[in-house]
Amino acid sequence: MTVPPYASMPESEMRPRHFLERVGIPRVLVWGFLGVLLFMIGDGVESGYLSPYLIDEGVPKDQVALLFTVYGVTASIAAWFSGALSDLWGPRRVMMLGLGVWAVFQVLFLTVAVPAADVPLLLISYGLRGFGYPLFAYGFLVWVTAVTPEHRLGSAVGWFWFAFTGGLPTLGSLFASLTIPWIGAYSTLWSSLALVVVGGLIALTLVREPTGRGRLAPVGERPVATLLGSLAIIWRNPRVGTGAVVRAINTAAQFGFLVFLPVFFTDTLGFSLTEWLQLLSAMFATNIFFNLFFGVLGDRIGWQRTVAWCGGVGCAVTTLLLYYGTVAAGHNYPLAMLLVSLFGATLAGYVPLSALMPSLAPRHKGQAMSALNLGAGASTFLGPAVVGLFLGPLGVQGVMWAFALLYLASAAMSAFLTLPHPGVAAVAARETQGDMPQTSKL
Repeated sequence: MTVPPYASMPESEMRPRHFLERVGIPRVLVWGFLGVLLFMIGDGVESGYLSPYLIDEGVPKDQVALLFTVYGVTASIAAWFSGALSDLWGPRRVMMLGLGVWAVFQVLFLTVAVPAADVPLLLISYGLRGFGYPLFAYGFLVWVTAVTPEHRLGSAVGWFWFAFTGGLPTLGSLFASLTIPWIGAYSTLWSSLALVVVGGLIALTLVREPTGRGRLAPVGERPVATLLGSLAIIWRNPRVGTGAVVRAINTAAQFGFLVFLPVFFTDTLGFSLTEWLQLLSAMFATNIFFNLFFGVLGDRIGWQRTVAWCGGVGCAVTTLLLYYGTVAAGHNYPLAMLLVSLFGATLAGYVPLSALMPSLAPRHKGQAMSALNLGAGASTFLGPAVVGLFLGPLGVQGVMWAFALLYLASAAMSAFLTLPHPGVAAVAARETQGDMPQTSKL
């Protein structure tokens, strides 16, 4: 799809006329955002307790670890293909597929695999269910990028990530903490299915926007070319490939931290496990709200600049602050809370990538989003790999420096993520300033 020439529109036509559009939500997709939030709450219900629950049910620890590894692999593959399939079939059909896959294999998981504690069945049912949420959620993200005016795209994707991370793991874990004492762990897993189905149906039945109901790829492009293009675009369009690498670095530390920071905080710094879990929750809670902030800020000062300075440089600084600040202060809970929150905030500085990437390839937005999602999937392996490589010889300090240098490298790479139509940024800034009073500028 080609990008409309918003830069040439009269300023009066570019200003939003509805409250939802003023805050950055495309009105035609508003029910989709609610649907994604409920879907991801359901998907995130199990995130805080499924592992110990399965162990209590008799599944060996190493098999539980294998189960989550398989799930991560299938989710990464689905994330990669979500954009290409959206180009080929349309985002709505991809979302339907994701909902169907999630529901069918969750039922198989709960009715057969879990009661029997059968490892092969667990691997099949839970592993294949991993295809579900990326197809649904990232399919909707492609829909957002396809229909949102470019000068408001940063705000729109900020709302998407607000809904996504608000559900997984934040509100999903909170929901589980309230229902497990009431109905039990097994029944809570069934309630997650209800949330997913309700969220999916809201998005699929109440969003009537026509663009997402059809293919996004150019007319005449063959299906095989569309699918292969989701990978080939990485070297065919070097800026898209660079963006995928930047996205991989974005959450690499987040996944790497989960490998060694729990032990570092509890054994070295003296925090209790409960305190560490509260700190981790604060990190994600802060990230949720800053997803919105940096989405709006990106529309105002530029997506590339926001990613480079707020994301890359910001994360490099807060990563080192997190290490040196906690080491210097020791068991200082308020300071630790502040430092993890700062990291969670700057982690959201990469949010404008979801607006920037499809704009780098306006005729193949789905393929560009596939490249972005491939980077997201790669981060699940990159982070732990960095820890495995540097923790032994260099310790925690060396690992934190390795992540900080990766973030600085991502800031430098962001300099190459230049838009093919730079006039949009100036129009966006002029239009945004016209919408808001001077006292409310970010």
